[in-house]
Amino acid sequence: MWWTYALLSAFFASLTAIFGKLGVANINSNLATGIRTIVILVMIWCIVLARGEAKDIGAVSKQGLLFLVLSGLATGLSWLCYFKALQLGNVSQVAPIDKLSVALTILLAALFLGESLSVKTAIGAGLIIAGTVVLIGR
Repeated sequence: MWWTYALLSAFFASLTAIFGKLGVANINSNLATGIRTIVILVMIWCIVLARGEAKDIGAVSKQGLLFLVLSGLATGLSWLCYFKALQLGNVSQVAPIDKLSVALTILLAALFLGESLSVKTAIGAGLIIAGTVVLIGR
């Protein structure tokens, strides 16, 4: 079942690139990111509240909260850079290069989380990196 959500994530990420490129056409990329963030904030909290999941907020550990805050900061920086790149470049180049994060995540998961790195996964990450180099070299 996890792969269904992963495929949906990829689909919605592709729509993010297309809609984002259209959205930053005539405004500052930081403002565009701010607007997008407000929409996400409202949408997610509506879901959390509608499902009654807000009651679990007290169960979040200090360590969990720290890593969620760090993740949020990384996400914010990623979005700021992504929208600026979309504003300056072609979506067909920016979006695939942004997906270099897949290969970087594989490597960081092996280094910091101790996840195993199979030959198949290493080759896949290597191909993503090679593809990114090809796209940047255009």
